[in-house]
Amino acid sequence: MRRVTYSMGVSLDGYIVGPDGGFDWTAPEAEVFRFWIDEIRGVDVHLLGRRLYETMLYWETAEQEGSLDDAAELEWAALWNPLPKVVFSRTLSAVQGNARLASGGVAEEIERLRAEPGDGEIAIGGATLAAEAAAAGLIDEYRTMVYPVLVGGGIPYFPRHERRVDLELVETRTFGSGVVYLHHRVVR
Repeated sequence: MRRVTYSMGVSLDGYIVGPDGGFDWTAPEAEVFRFWIDEIRGVDVHLLGRRLYETMLYWETAEQEGSLDDAAELEWAALWNPLPKVVFSRTLSAVQGNARLASGGVAEEIERLRAEPGDGEIAIGGATLAAEAAAAGLIDEYRTMVYPVLVGGGIPYFPRHERRVDLELVETRTFGSGVVYLHHRVVR
């Protein structure tokens, strides 16, 4: 069965954006960006909330606009743009690129995607969307890129509910910038 993974950058105090909505502290340096490029290769479909989708729209046109000058950025765009994406939004009426609007809830979408052939991951991006999937017990792996910064509030990476989830550590990696990657598998 295809795994559902939740991967994002997070502050040491557990937030994906700060109280002001900013996340400039997650701008990856070259070594971390290379890691994300390698990670996206294992993804068959990416589920996104509206805010993350709008943030990632940059990559849909950056190559045509000539704003990519780095080989790693070009490689990321070449992997990201053809990747199928499912966007969950109550406000968008249309999406661009290789994306489609979800027709149902996250649980129904994951069930449908798991039934399709393929062995690549179903990746989830966006804390609100991930919280819904986590509450339904649908996330198989948590992958956090922990940045050495305390932002003091904002949108939390982990959902705030009273359900215990036991995790098994799969991998850790420390980057030269002080960023630490933590990969955990849900124990069922």
